Amino acid sequence: MKKTIKTLLLFSMLSVVGGAQAENYTIGTGSQSGTYYPYGGVLAKIWSDNLPDFNMRVEVTAASVENTIKVVQDKQLVGLAMGDVVIQAQEGSKPFSRALDVAVLTALYPNVVQFVVRADSDIYSLKDLKGKTVSLGAPGSGTRVSARSILSALDLDEDGMNVQSLNFSATAEALANGQIDAGVFVGGTGLGAITELALTRDIRVLNFSAEDMKSIMGALPAYQSVQVEQGVYNGVESFTAPAVWNVLVVNQRLDEELAYNMTRLIFENASALQNSLSVAKFTTVENMNQLSAVSLHPGAQKYLQEQQSKQAQ
Repeated sequence: MKKTIKTLLLFSMLSVVGGAQAENYTIGTGSQSGTYYPYGGVLAKIWSDNLPDFNMRVEVTAASVENTIKVVQDKQLVGLAMGDVVIQAQEGSKPFSRALDVAVLTALYPNVVQFVVRADSDIYSLKDLKGKTVSLGAPGSGTRVSARSILSALDLDEDGMNVQSLNFSATAEALANGQIDAGVFVGGTGLGAITELALTRDIRVLNFSAEDMKSIMGALPAYQSVQVEQGVYNGVESFTAPAVWNVLVVNQRLDEELAYNMTRLIFENASALQNSLSVAKFTTVENMNQLSAVSLHPGAQKYLQEQQSKQAQ
C-alpha cells in the first residue's frame, strides 16, 4: 500500500512538472553574420521573458524564403523576411509554387540591397557585372530573390555572369580572397559582414543612378530609394541603393491573442531593441503597416488600432 501511495505521489509530481513546462517555439532568422540573427535573438528573449510558459529559440536559416515557407508549415512560429518575398508568397509567384497563407505582425526596418566590390575593381555599375564572378546570395534567401529581381528590372541577364550562391560570410570571405568580383548583401546599413570586410580590405558599394532607381521602383513597387551616408562602412563613400522593408511573417492561423501579445511586447520593449540594434529605430507603431500589400495579422491589427485610438484622444 505504501509503495502504491509513493508511486501515485511521484506520478502526481511529474504531472505537475510536465504541466508547468513551457511551450517551445522557433523564430527563423538568417546567417549569423547578418542582421536577422541578432534581431531575432533580442525578440526571442523579449517574448521568452514576458510570455507565460513560452520559450523561443533562434534558428539559423537561409532567411526570407525558408522562413516564410516554414511559418506556413508550422515549423516556425514567426520568421524575419523581406517584404517583397512575403508579397511573392502571398501571390504564389516565383520562387513559390503556390499562394501561401501569410500575415505580418509588424514591419521592422528597411533592407538595403548592397552590391559590394573591391576598391580596385573595374566594376562601377551593375552593367559592368557582365562576364564577372558574382555571388547573388544563398539559395532560399531573400538576398538572392532581391538580387535577381533587381537585375531583371534593369534588363541585365544573369546568364552573362558566373553566378555563385554564397551566404553572407562566404561572400565576404570570397571577396577578401579575390575569388569573386562582386557580392550582394541585403540587410540594414552597417551590416556585420560588410563592416568586418571593410576593416580588412578596401571596398566600394555600387551606387545606383536615378535612372536605375526609376526602373527598379517601376518594376518593383515594394522598393524605395535610400541614400546611405559616408562612413557607415570604413572608407566607403555615400551611395544610393534600393531598399525594401523587412517584416515579421507569421501564419494567418496564428492564435489572435498570442499574435496581439507578441506585437504588444515588441513595442513595450522598444528600448531593449534599440539598445541592441541601431536598425530597431525604424521599428515603431507608425511603421507597422509599411508593407501594406500584405495584411497585418488580426492580433497585430488590434494592437495597432488600440494605439491609434490612444493617439487620437
